[in-house]
Amino acid sequence: MSAPQSGVSADRVAALLARERSVFAQRTPRSKSLADETAKHWLNGVPMHWMVDWGTPYPLFVSEAASVSLTDADGNTYVDFCLGDTGAMFGHSPHTVAEAIRRQAGRGLTTMLPSPDAAIVGDLLAKRFGLPFWQVTATASDANRSVIRWARAATGRRKILVFNGCYHGAVDDTFVALENGKPRNRPGLVGEVRDVTADTIVIEFNDLASLATALATQEIALVLTEPVMTNCGMVLPDPGYHDALRRLTREHGSLLCIDETHTISSGAGGYTATHGLEPDFFVMGKPISGGVPAAIYGWTDAVDLRLKAYLTDREPGYSGIGTTLSGSALQLACMRAVLENILTDEVYARALPLAESLEDGIGELIRHHDLPWHVVRVGLRAEIVSASEHPRNGTQALLFAHSEAEHALHLYCLNRGVVITPFHNMMLVCPETRADDVARLLDALDGAMAEISGKLPARSTATV
Repeated sequence: MSAPQSGVSADRVAALLARERSVFAQRTPRSKSLADETAKHWLNGVPMHWMVDWGTPYPLFVSEAASVSLTDADGNTYVDFCLGDTGAMFGHSPHTVAEAIRRQAGRGLTTMLPSPDAAIVGDLLAKRFGLPFWQVTATASDANRSVIRWARAATGRRKILVFNGCYHGAVDDTFVALENGKPRNRPGLVGEVRDVTADTIVIEFNDLASLATALATQEIALVLTEPVMTNCGMVLPDPGYHDALRRLTREHGSLLCIDETHTISSGAGGYTATHGLEPDFFVMGKPISGGVPAAIYGWTDAVDLRLKAYLTDREPGYSGIGTTLSGSALQLACMRAVLENILTDEVYARALPLAESLEDGIGELIRHHDLPWHVVRVGLRAEIVSASEHPRNGTQALLFAHSEAEHALHLYCLNRGVVITPFHNMMLVCPETRADDVARLLDALDGAMAEISGKLPARSTATV
């Protein structure tokens, strides 16, 4: 692939960033005051340390979020295409979810016992995702952790396999990377005392030869993967890749888990249903309950037989799987609202054409400004990749992720009332997004690209 950021003026990008940081400070004095106050008691001044990873001089404090609109502490309003990095993928406080919260709040939030919604939600999950058995967790991280443990129990094997550049939440077993072709603990881990590579194999996505070699050892309990890599930038599977992945895992007795937490953007049944995948396990977090912390994992009849056989013979004692607040009445009430009213083929059919128009519009802007970039889309999720070619694996994708140009695009849009994800400029269209919201985003991107390219804006409403 070509050298990172070839064809983009570093001086133009640096000047744009410097100016936009100054503009941000002028627009958000109340956020600056709140940042100073919160720094007294919170790590880096925020309740969760990722909240400083936005490339802004200090965090933007949000006072209200509804539908696709954010209002910051200074009263500035924004159209939101980040949507909590898919946590609010169906919009902020969807009406049906808000109503479910109100109803359930008067009936109790958690009891460590099932509510009547359990039977209904179980049936809805089976029909929507095609797997018969399910469990609820608080986060997708917990769901992936649980799947890893169950897979080891079912197969009697220790090792798992993941792909370089993957993201499966805060799961220690997946924090591995390839560096010059050699596995190592992922750089930057806080407090990790283990050599994670002892029980986790890491290879490149789309590398069928390495996959076949790793699985042939008969040591791999589970292959854990997103159907499209998303955290290092979007990496699409090669044609036939998923068919080969499924064939090889079955041939060598390894279980396969598809993590759909980000790729639920593909359709109501996720990438799995849209493309006819056949996983042994299925994980989905973030949006399944409309923004209330919850996640799910499901498995097949064949896996269920193996799990029940294992449970029959296992030594008595605490399983180490599950948390007290998982499966709560509140979670189930919100999931029911999402599954019945939002996570439907009809809702996606209305939203997908708008995502297609966003993809087309970004592609036109890139061509107009003659930038060495391209746009990639998976359903409702679109992303600008700072390279002219599609990356095929995590190593290639990471060459272009988190560039200064990405930060410049994000900050320029933010100062013009449009929020895109700061992590490699991902954008989500949701059922609440309107055509004029997409037009506003395209205008902002056009203005930013004009500054970077030195060309005039392509759209008459864009400003530099």
